[in-house]
Amino acid sequence: MRAVRRTPRYGTLNPDFTDETVIVTGGASGIGREIAQQFGDAGATVIVADLDEEPKIGDTPTHERIEEEGGEAAFVRTDVSERDDIVTLVEAAREYGGVDVMINNAGLFIEGSILELDPEDFEAIHNVNAKGVYFGTQVAANDMLDRGEPGTIINTASMSSHYAQYDQVQYDSTKGAVRMITRGSALELAEHDIRVNAVAPGQIATEFAEGWSEEAAEKAANDELIKMIPLGRAGTPEDVAPAYLYLASDAAQYVTGELLWVDGGWQVF
Repeated sequence: MRAVRRTPRYGTLNPDFTDETVIVTGGASGIGREIAQQFGDAGATVIVADLDEEPKIGDTPTHERIEEEGGEAAFVRTDVSERDDIVTLVEAAREYGGVDVMINNAGLFIEGSILELDPEDFEAIHNVNAKGVYFGTQVAANDMLDRGEPGTIINTASMSSHYAQYDQVQYDSTKGAVRMITRGSALELAEHDIRVNAVAPGQIATEFAEGWSEEAAEKAANDELIKMIPLGRAGTPEDVAPAYLYLASDAAQYVTGELLWVDGGWQVF
């Protein structure tokens, strides 16, 4: 029996995902962890997909945290660069009625000059960030069609989907691909009642980047490492996750192909 739905801990958005199954790739840590927890708060059954069950910063695994708070969740080890892993992941959702919301959030960040980056690193980042989103979208959409159910797919883009950043050509190119995978898929899947959108986080204090530390996150939160942001601070995963709930909710039923910026106004200038 599903637990009584809990009051969301952030903001005023209050969608109800009771009886819906949500997959969150890259859900063990960072933004993905917060997305998963907020969908759990909203009553969804959450399937957390990641390479490792343990979060990067020592704590209870995401799916266990959701269960401790009265929700229903599971973990499926997934390498999104392998299409077969994505197929296995989506098939696992059938145990809970099938995927209703697919969050393609898993990502890899590798910094380096275009003059020096080796082919292995280029291939690795594109396999996760672009290939993972492409086949995550494809496999989830086919499963929705096979079941004759509408659905929602939300991809994690970035400010790099539109703006170039120094020493990040390889990362920027993957996030540019995410933007166009989102738009093209939205166009093609609209006739099947499948909406496809993306969220573009800005400067977020999280453990995503290699070399992340609590000290670095604190500096980011105190505006020591960031470009000027109109809202005056770095964002947090708690700032970003509600955008996914909105795009997956009935409140966004006429929204598809959208890139939703959650960046404190970073892209304004």
